[in-house]
This record gives sequence, structure tokens and C-alpha cells, in this order.
Amino acid sequence: MSVVWGPDAPSARDRLAARQAALVEALVAGGPPPPGFDATRLDATRCALLRKRAGAAAELWPLLAASFGARWSAVFAEHRDGHEPVGALRDGWDVARAVTGLTGGAAAELAAREAAFRYDGRHPPRPRLRTRLRRMRRR
Repeated sequence: MSVVWGPDAPSARDRLAARQAALVEALVAGGPPPPGFDATRLDATRCALLRKRAGAAAELWPLLAASFGARWSAVFAEHRDGHEPVGALRDGWDVARAVTGLTGGAAAELAAREAAFRYDGRHPPRPRLRTRLRRMRRR
């Protein structure tokens, strides 16, 4: 291993930041396991974080989660594994759009969100103009 000295040498803080970024990438964005980490334990942690995200999304998308029952965590993981977290609302929205054949309350829940907000899948949802006008009238 060669050691770089001088002004171009990465600081300890830079090296730590790079190692932390690699760990986060492996845990939430589908990156490879960083050197020195047990792949089995890393996978278990990644799965636990996905279940936690699924639970948070279920709080904001209760009808969607209920439509899958006990399979909700697996369905969520199938669609969001390897994607960085973007917040429970957006994670749930992305799952709702990705699942084909939504019925009943889940379809109604998605339709209500689509009617009230604009969401392009890249930026945070924004209230549609008529929703903003209704809120202004209530004040």
C-alpha cells in the first residue's frame, strides 16, 4: 500500500467520509459491500432498513399497505430495493405507481393523491393549483 504525502494527500476526514459513503451506498442504494464488512450482516441490515421504510410508507399510504396485507414489506422491498430513500410519501407513491392492477381503496388512495398533487417521480410532490386555491379560501 502506498502512502501519499503532501498537500494532495486525502485527510483522515476525507477517507472516513469516503468509507461512510460506500457503506450508505451498500445499505440503501444497492452498492457493493465495502471492504471489511461481512456481506451477510450487511444484507440483514439492508433488509431491516427496507422493512423500516415500508412501515413509514404504510403510515402515509394505509390503504395501499392494507391491500397487500402481510406481503406489504415484500412488495415494498421488491420495488424500492436498490433505490435511495426519498421519504415515506414518495417511496409509497413510487410503489403505488409501479404496482399494476391496484383495486379498491389502494386505487382510490393513489387517485386522490394524483388529483391533489403533482409528482413527476424526481422532485417532491407539489399541491396542484386548485388544491392551493382551496386551502387559501379556508383561511
